[in-house]
Amino acid sequence: MTELTELTAVRLLDGYRKGEWSPVEATRAALERAEAIQPEVNAFVRLTAEDALDRARESQERWRRGEPRGLLDGVPVTVKDILLQRGAPTLRGSRAVDPAGRWDEDAPSVARLREHGAVFIGKTTTPEYGWKGVTDSPLSGVTRNPHDPSRTAGGSSGGSAAAVALGAGPLSLGTDGGGSVRIPASFCGIFALKPTYGRVPLYPASAFGTLAHVGPMTRDAADAALLMDVIGHPDSRDWSALTAPAGPYTDGLAGGVRGLRVAYSPSLGGQVAVQPAVARAVRRAVARLAELGAYVTETDPDLTDPVEAFHTLWFSGAARVTQHLGPHQRELLDPGLREICARGARHSALEYLAAVDVRMDLGRRMGRFHDTYDLLVTPTLPLTAFEAGAEVPKGSGHRRWTGWTPFTYPFNMTQQPAASVPVGADADGLPIGLQLVAARHRDDLVLRAAHALYEAGVASGDRPRPSGS
Repeated sequence: MTELTELTAVRLLDGYRKGEWSPVEATRAALERAEAIQPEVNAFVRLTAEDALDRARESQERWRRGEPRGLLDGVPVTVKDILLQRGAPTLRGSRAVDPAGRWDEDAPSVARLREHGAVFIGKTTTPEYGWKGVTDSPLSGVTRNPHDPSRTAGGSSGGSAAAVALGAGPLSLGTDGGGSVRIPASFCGIFALKPTYGRVPLYPASAFGTLAHVGPMTRDAADAALLMDVIGHPDSRDWSALTAPAGPYTDGLAGGVRGLRVAYSPSLGGQVAVQPAVARAVRRAVARLAELGAYVTETDPDLTDPVEAFHTLWFSGAARVTQHLGPHQRELLDPGLREICARGARHSALEYLAAVDVRMDLGRRMGRFHDTYDLLVTPTLPLTAFEAGAEVPKGSGHRRWTGWTPFTYPFNMTQQPAASVPVGADADGLPIGLQLVAARHRDDLVLRAAHALYEAGVASGDRPRPSGS
């Protein structure tokens, strides 16, 4: 018998069309899986079983009539608890947010899912206001890695990554301001795309400004392309949203990589110390891209670590997002968040604008780089998942999460599309991710190359099963 929790969204929809299974069956299976994994992994802040089953029954009736609504009718989905969802509190991982709000509006991406008949099964965990690259908060505790619950799931979209990895819905919406869909995707062994800034509208506007993206977290690149065809359209509430894409992303998946010019940078010119197992897995995947017909050159972008400029932008955003809180509410915050807010509040306007100058120059250099190369390939992260509940690996010497994520946050600064593709595991069975980066507006190339890796069997689709399930 087919295990519905193992299927991609594309396969679920095909089964609905053929009458092999129903949205109610798929939703029940996803909810049962979510309930089973929650005690050990802690991927959810809430499940909405009753509402989900009601929506699944409505979807089932539409399929019975041969009148499905949109592209995702009846597919179980989850939403990171940063994004507004009508009828469900959005607490952002914070005890300082009052759950007794009106909660009567959807974020743009959530609204598009609703219009296309998706079934919302729950909201997933996040660190407070999505501020760091791991997922734990004073509100909801620690989210753990589905491959080893003693390790972190990464963050800040760690709940979404764990849910997708473990079969609690094939699709999830995450957010990414410095790597927050790609980091947990790499640690949990799933696919995630940070689209070009503005491709997926965001409302309310993020205090982290144009660093913040909304992106799909999925089983594979084909599911991500399908999800992008739903959420990648403008919304009048986001003044920075891009116009509609030229055509469906799903239509361009089969193009392969033959003839693409690929730059492979194993360590950003020696700036990053990469664990040997990570380096080997990424190099093997790059060799496969060459076998598939890509022109691969080992070279590095003209990229110096912009971490201080990123910190100025990021910490200032954190200070802004918490500016309205009173003294008692501030005492409820994650201590690390309080610390960076204090630093951010001390930055002057001139310091902020100097960081913007660094960002603009970085964007210029990457733009020139992509005049020569279609894609840049790096490891997503230089390491595999470390101990749960820590912001940085023990003994690493890093002060903040950015110390171990040097491959991700630069491309938030440049607004480029970037994806994490699972390409293997270390000796402990912990997933390893490869990062694909393209020029702004070339999300199609990132998805196409990722799909080629899945089709070639390089990208892993193995499903972890925690001991409690």
